Amino acid sequence: MNISARNIFRGTISSIVNGTVNAEVAIDLGNGMSIVAIVTIGAAERLGLKEGMGASAIIKASSIMVGTGLLEAKLSARNILPGKITRIIEGPVSTEVDLEVGGGNTISAVITHGSFSRMGLAPGGTACAIFKASSVIIGVD
Repeated sequence: MNISARNIFRGTISSIVNGTVNAEVAIDLGNGMSIVAIVTIGAAERLGLKEGMGASAIIKASSIMVGTGLLEAKLSARNILPGKITRIIEGPVSTEVDLEVGGGNTISAVITHGSFSRMGLAPGGTACAIFKASSVIIGVD
């Protein structure tokens, strides 16, 4: 199946914490990077999620926020991936910002042009990709 989301990261499930309704699933991407997802218990059971199995974390570019100066900030978002800005596609309404976040992984975010202008982002600069665990879709083969 092909999907429209550009941010697809393959890894291994390193932990699953089951709650009453939801499960927190951490996917290790290697090089010390991981992405945390929140899925329903029903979805985790239907997918047969187990620690050690391969899985993909899928995030729409529009679900990703971009921030600067955040390494010391405390945010409720579980996923904060620092990186280097590698590409910017500027548009009149929205701007795409691509960040190299390590291990050969690039994450694309689509933010408003107003936010882009206010932040002064430029290729070669640093920023963080920020997204909630509930914005992550898990895929398995």
